[in-house]
Amino acid sequence: MVYPEYPCVKLLLVVACALIDADGRVLIAERPAGKQLAGLWEFPGGKIEAGERPEDCLIRELKEELGIDVKQDCLAPLTFASHPYAEFHLMMPLYICRRWQGIATAREGQALKWVRPNRLRDYPMPPADAPLIPFLIDTVM
Repeated sequence: MVYPEYPCVKLLLVVACALIDADGRVLIAERPAGKQLAGLWEFPGGKIEAGERPEDCLIRELKEELGIDVKQDCLAPLTFASHPYAEFHLMMPLYICRRWQGIATAREGQALKWVRPNRLRDYPMPPADAPLIPFLIDTVM
């Protein structure tokens, strides 16, 4: 049943990861010029492909975007974002990860920064990412 006050919209499933280093800093990436929401800072991750599990998507995306290897048992679900955009509704689980192999390196033209959780609000973020900050502050600090 469709309710008039809740029109049908496209649901976009993405997954994100808060990589936390040994100093308790979180990695954020700046969306490069030419992409939607360019210049805003976000947690690494990406779109979940058809038939793909969120953890598998994160493992793939972290390898593609940052060149790091993450094992599934190092990913812990923390919270999720549910945010309406004009063209779609975004659902985004956020995982945390404290262990990986390799050095996180920008492989897709994005800038990277390691930031203390209580300083994340200093960086402009997409509307769906910003509400996740308090969960990271509570978890890491």
